[in-house]
Amino acid sequence: MWMHNGNIGGWKYVKRNLAIGLRARWFSSVGGNTDSEWAFALFLDALDELGYDPSSTLLNTTGFGHSVLRKALLATIKRINALIAEIPDKDRKEREEELDCRSLLNFAVTDGHSVVCTRYVSSMTDEAASLYWSSGTSWQEDQSMKGRYRMERRDKGADIVLVASEPLTFERDDWVIVPTNSTLTIHKQAVMIHPIVDQYYNPNPSYTRSTGFAVSKGLDATEEKERGE
Repeated sequence: MWMHNGNIGGWKYVKRNLAIGLRARWFSSVGGNTDSEWAFALFLDALDELGYDPSSTLLNTTGFGHSVLRKALLATIKRINALIAEIPDKDRKEREEELDCRSLLNFAVTDGHSVVCTRYVSSMTDEAASLYWSSGTSWQEDQSMKGRYRMERRDKGADIVLVASEPLTFERDDWVIVPTNSTLTIHKQAVMIHPIVDQYYNPNPSYTRSTGFAVSKGLDATEEKERGE
């Protein structure tokens, strides 16, 4: 399974070189024109580059392992950034305006055994589209309000882990926001967060980013501390 929430910056100038750089089997697997489809092909190509066949029977037994999925996702992001950096200066002007080369790359992928997600923006000043997770022992409908659910926690274990762009319940304390430019890994109900350390990474946890870019794309980028409290 593959999911992409966001956009690839400067897409019409990136698509051709992205396609040319793919192995033939992944190039021919794409049936549409969206950046999300081509990003998936790029991810499959990255798995192939790491020495793992995406059509392998491993998918039905043990999967590739969460570390392999994470490496392939990071390689995908790195290749997208490199392709954008290659856009000629003459193409960076559109209708006398600067071409917007910022990407919002919230990806999610699973091999049936592990899930790896990214919350990422190719910018030092902008916030990525939001991403949250919640864990507990059961996901139950609130008996006092039909159609309303909440995460139940009967012990310290986690039988269920949910990931969503925005909290699915009114209980904000049930949800933890994934930091901008990080990966979220779920393996055997364990949740791990890793920073994506590249040219857009800032290790300062109090560093403030603007939410305007993600909002302009119709996505939520509100940080938990800003939500209200």
